[in-house]
Amino acid sequence: MDPREPPEIPELTPQLVVQAYCAGAFPMADGRDGPLRWYSPDPRAVLPIDEQGLRVSQSLRRRVNSGRYAVTMDRAFDRVIHACAEPRERDPDTWISQPIIDVYGELHRGGLAHSVEAWLPGDSSPAPECSDSAEVDPKQDRLVGGLYGVALGGAFFGESMFHRSADASKVCLVALVEHLRQRGFSLLDVQFSNPHLEQFAVVEISRQAYLRRLEAALESGARW
Repeated sequence: MDPREPPEIPELTPQLVVQAYCAGAFPMADGRDGPLRWYSPDPRAVLPIDEQGLRVSQSLRRRVNSGRYAVTMDRAFDRVIHACAEPRERDPDTWISQPIIDVYGELHRGGLAHSVEAWLPGDSSPAPECSDSAEVDPKQDRLVGGLYGVALGGAFFGESMFHRSADASKVCLVALVEHLRQRGFSLLDVQFSNPHLEQFAVVEISRQAYLRRLEAALESGARW
């Protein structure tokens, strides 16, 4: 075995995931049917929560303010994580395997894992409002974007997002940041930088710096 290869996880449990997050690690699967492994990247990617740090383009701000999508929280966690696990055009495989889905579902039911959803109204639905308390009918309205992650203390660990309509996942991310800001969170961990996150001014910091920020966030009194 390559000594640089992340360690394999024999059995994933909600308790183990929480312990790992608190130590700066997180699980990913080597493909839909592959083994689970722990990861703790260096550098680590984080998104700024403060208004000065987060970059939101004018076009995205107009999209957020347009009311095109109804934005909710924790209304469709299972649907969001399954959508995030679906094959994508540029990446037909996934790191979100069934054990990941099962454990994060348990974390959601335990009040630790959360989702943000974007909906388009059905034919007979009223125009949506962009609000985390928006009224939606999951049987009639279309889920077109979302993200999920885990909240511990004042830290939110973003895991994955998806979209089926223009800017839907970005609108969810803006809503998440605003929610975290209002609740006094200090850390939004997004694990790895990518072009999708770079437009929001994602920052890469060393593992050591990340662990210092993580410790402070976990000790804060912030709550989801």
